[in-house]
Amino acid sequence: KVLAENDQLRKEADDLGPRVELDYWKKKLSKFNYLMEQLKRPDVKAVLGVLTAAKSKLLKKWRVLDIRITDAANEAKDNVKYLYSLEKYYDPLYNSDPVSMLDAIPGLINAIKMIQSISQYYNTSEKISSLFVKVGAQREGNLPRFFFCVV
Repeated sequence: KVLAENDQLRKEADDLGPRVELDYWKKKLSKFNYLMEQLKRPDVKAVLGVLTAAKSKLLKKWRVLDIRITDAANEAKDNVKYLYSLEKYYDPLYNSDPVSMLDAIPGLINAIKMIQSISQYYNTSEKISSLFVKVGAQREGNLPRFFFCVV
């Protein structure tokens, strides 16, 4: 069920800020970390031992699921790490007036560029574009909608 939810297309409002992106990935990380901990339990390992000894065909399905869960957990962990690195740059979007925000913009853009070039999971055009939309749409702190169009 968790993997099915993970594979669903994400639908959000256009005016959500970058904190929403971080919160989204933190929740995913929490879910997948919990799931990973459950998979390490002794009773789960015992069942896997029985399936292995019995040469069960279910073991192949189990391995596929285990790989998908591990990959989803790694993606969430990676994305949380990089989005936290942006926090110091997007905080002024929430807490400053438009003139004061100008100082944060070059660092924010460079940090997003770094994420795109380094991150294993956050390096697609879709994900980076979505992040720029969230940053540009952030209206708290009096940031006008057209702000990033001008910059």
